[in-house]
Amino acid sequence: MSGSRDLILGRVRRALADVPQDDTPYEQAVPRDYQERHGERSPAETVDLLAENLADYRAIVHRTDAPGLPSILAGLLAARGARTVLVPAGLPSHWLRGVEQVPDRAESTPHELDRVDSVVTGCAVAIAETGTLVLDASPDQGRRRITLVPDHHICVVRVPGQVVSSVPQALRRLAPTRPMTWISGPSATSDIELDRVEGVHGPRTLEVVLVSEE
Repeated sequence: MSGSRDLILGRVRRALADVPQDDTPYEQAVPRDYQERHGERSPAETVDLLAENLADYRAIVHRTDAPGLPSILAGLLAARGARTVLVPAGLPSHWLRGVEQVPDRAESTPHELDRVDSVVTGCAVAIAETGTLVLDASPDQGRRRITLVPDHHICVVRVPGQVVSSVPQALRRLAPTRPMTWISGPSATSDIELDRVEGVHGPRTLEVVLVSEE
């Protein structure tokens, strides 16, 4: 293995032999003057586009305001028959009621997480053009694994404040040093015959609650 590695690295060094040294920081060396979004949209139109693309990825989208959020969450969990709900440490306490809350613990095993009925989290940012939710392990989102093992994930997005149009705009809000999970619909894969199977790499069911801040 080391022989192959040395051979490849040697080829790379020879290919770069005539390239002048450049100490320009990467952030300055790479121009980022590309277009950050496609078209002009109002905040409401951006949220509508997010909802449309989330649904296109087979996520189930709900809308409510802040006072109605606890009732929406209670109804979704009841409809699912969820008795135990995994909860990040920083999730607002008034969001959930009437269910057994399982804390996000470092020592929880995958088998313990798999026995949880549902997980409820917030998000860091949502991208309208791609229908993507980004979690960055903030206190209201918890560890990456709590949204990958349980079969049912409810993600709460504050709109319009947490919604951006494009990936470049989202990257400006995110710290590259944080552990991030990018979610575009329920986990899914397909075989060579294009038979789709959901729930392979994460939750089989993704529900997104868009909570109006206005």
